[in-house]
Amino acid sequence: MALTGDSESSRPQKHDQAAGDEQAAGDEQASGDAAVAVLHRAARIEDAFHAFRANRARKRGLLSTVIPYSGYGGEGWIRVLGRVLLVRARKTPVPGKPRNRSVRGWRSFTSVPDGDVAVFVTAGGKEYRVLADRGGVVDTRLDISLPAGWNTITLRTEDSAEVQAPVFVVAADTKIGLLSDIDDTVMVTALPRPLLAAWNTFVLDEHARAPVPGMSVLYERLVRAHPGAPVVYLSTGAWNVAPTLTRFLSRNLYPAGALLLTDWGPTHDRLFRSGKQHKRENLARLATDFPGLKWVLVGDDGQHDEELYGEFARAHPECVAAVCIRQLSPGEAVFAGRRRTLAEQRTGGATRWLFAPDGAGLSAQLTELGILPEYQR
Repeated sequence: MALTGDSESSRPQKHDQAAGDEQAAGDEQASGDAAVAVLHRAARIEDAFHAFRANRARKRGLLSTVIPYSGYGGEGWIRVLGRVLLVRARKTPVPGKPRNRSVRGWRSFTSVPDGDVAVFVTAGGKEYRVLADRGGVVDTRLDISLPAGWNTITLRTEDSAEVQAPVFVVAADTKIGLLSDIDDTVMVTALPRPLLAAWNTFVLDEHARAPVPGMSVLYERLVRAHPGAPVVYLSTGAWNVAPTLTRFLSRNLYPAGALLLTDWGPTHDRLFRSGKQHKRENLARLATDFPGLKWVLVGDDGQHDEELYGEFARAHPECVAAVCIRQLSPGEAVFAGRRRTLAEQRTGGATRWLFAPDGAGLSAQLTELGILPEYQR
């Protein structure tokens, strides 16, 4: 936005000033409209591309199917997560299972989303009709009461088989929850950040990734010490790799939990989605969804976790039990592009910040705080 100002030596007449202000305002409005138009055009181009691919896919016999993701909920509501894709049908369909169970790597990236399609959710004996977004993602809140703990709901489209999705409902008296980043926190990435997205999209295979030492033990101890604690994995990764990440977490004995990922590409008001904003919004949403819950926030010092967790702790100190930051090795830090020092992100308040290079170190500090019990050998 251009800024205008006056000087005593060359101040225009009142009429000229008004005309100038009117012209400047018009120029600024036109500039803003042009910027919005460009961003909207990007979204329209993406929608047209998806529509073209979807039409071709249907002509080639691909069918709509729902890829279910783990959801969560509380008293009187649940958050349902999933994605609708067009995939090749199984020769022998298996009732209750998605037609495509192992889409990974570049194939997951080239899968065709079925956007703006009606999805029917059956939960608690009732059926609800919801709408997938333009990228085929289902992320909706339903007002329904389910018992605390793991529940199973079903999702389908008008022309797909039903699939089952797990939903973890948090009991009203639960006090502790676990929220974790993924890259460099639960799995070793060791890649330059500019290449990380491409690697996750085109190459990622759960057999080829190494877990961060001690983290799965730490998480398992935490959920055992606090029965009913919800587990949420919050990442800037794309929904395309959700099945692969789920398999990685299960294979390496991480506790089951909801994945909160994002959908790449333009939005209605941005050319590219913001990973930081995605995390910031979901943290704020969890504080609203579970106002009585204290979260153990786990991340790494490679990029923005300290900054985002620090913001959240300052805005919602009552919602934070501790912030655990995994310290990257010098080599990992170079790849990750670390630019912040640890002290910069500390709130200086009651929030307890813990730093260690692995899960064992963080576990020992959580034990000292009383969040974890003494380890029994």
